[in-house]
Amino acid sequence: MSLNMPAHAASQGTPTISLSAAHLSGAVGADGDPTVTVTVGQSGADASKLTVAATASSKASVAAPGDVAVTGTGATRQVSVDAQGQGYTDLTLQVTGPDGGTATATLHYAASGAVQQGADSRYFTGSSDASAAVDVGGGYVVVADDESNVLRLYDRSVSGAPVKTWDFSSGLGVSKEVDIEGAARVGDTIYWTGSLGNNKSGEYKAPRNTVFTTKVTGSGAATALALGGSYKKLRDDLVAWDKDHDDRLGFAAGTASGQVPKQIDGFNVEGLEFAPGSSTTAYIGFRAPLVPPKDGGKALIVPVTNIDKVVGSGAKAAFGEPIELDLGGLSIRDIRKNAADQYLIVAGSWAADDNSDPYALYQWDGVAGHAPVKRADLPTSDPGGWEAVVDVPDLSVPGARAQLITDCGSADLYGDGTEAKDLAHAEWKKSRATWFTVTK
Repeated sequence: MSLNMPAHAASQGTPTISLSAAHLSGAVGADGDPTVTVTVGQSGADASKLTVAATASSKASVAAPGDVAVTGTGATRQVSVDAQGQGYTDLTLQVTGPDGGTATATLHYAASGAVQQGADSRYFTGSSDASAAVDVGGGYVVVADDESNVLRLYDRSVSGAPVKTWDFSSGLGVSKEVDIEGAARVGDTIYWTGSLGNNKSGEYKAPRNTVFTTKVTGSGAATALALGGSYKKLRDDLVAWDKDHDDRLGFAAGTASGQVPKQIDGFNVEGLEFAPGSSTTAYIGFRAPLVPPKDGGKALIVPVTNIDKVVGSGAKAAFGEPIELDLGGLSIRDIRKNAADQYLIVAGSWAADDNSDPYALYQWDGVAGHAPVKRADLPTSDPGGWEAVVDVPDLSVPGARAQLITDCGSADLYGDGTEAKDLAHAEWKKSRATWFTVTK
């Protein structure tokens, strides 16, 4: 028997595969959907010789293996999914080594349905209850939600998870949500306000009566936020001021125990922006009440003339003459201006609706007594209610576009009857941001 046996290559180990996230959300007909990073390896093998592919789907009508794309050639690959239908599916991803060895990982995928202007839409994941947004330059935005005190930094151009998050609950001394509903930036300071109203059961919750600031350093992906001052009596000041003026706006009744905030005669703040040319007078925009509180009533703005001192040093708030705006019977859901003092107002119903009531976008010059002009009716057939304007383009330029964000917290995104805010996985929670052309 010969002892001169041919030499064999060293044996290779079992391939390995891991995912940067086990859960992923996409949308039918969307551009820029988020991806998952897949890391693969095999001892004794060059990573470039490993292949990665989807081999199975638990519900092919949502996404089949052929709807999964894998890019990259090294130890890390990017996986994207082209959703075909609304719902959930488990996708099996398999790595195969040059020796035929395999390993698999499961990606739990959820697809929301197609929406109008899908190509102009992006989905910010990690939260579904977007309620206020501020541009921080470089194509990035800080978004608040009304179910927590977490601020999230997103790339405006793509769908996906936040780049950074900040939770200011501890610094604000609160354990429950502030119910952040409005924001405005002046210089390097962002002002944030709670709704100031009762909760949906008509109960007073102190954290909601909070206005606070964050200081911005850097921009774009390098944006950093630091907590500034806070003030927790703005609601009280508004009620006292209105009482001194013969209860003309009904603030005392609107904040009474048992009073639901989202009523035509309720009390609920959703907009915050600075007056033209001012860094000290802030406009407080109300979702409720309408003035007068009946169908066809006007939207209400109350100027706080010393907001810098209110939040900076705890001074009692001082107020200017209320401003009433004809928004076709709708109220203020957000208000935002640019450096040229051109304003956009998201107008919507005062009601705690199912997001099917009318929404519209108005342009205004910020001057009391000047009428706003409707720019567009906003679509209402898709999930979510229009809640925030990221920034305002130059409205004197034809074809100017603005990005608006929806609150999808109560939406059934995946067709299983579950509200988005109650979904088990943060990666499946999301709000939608859509670009609209606002000038002709």
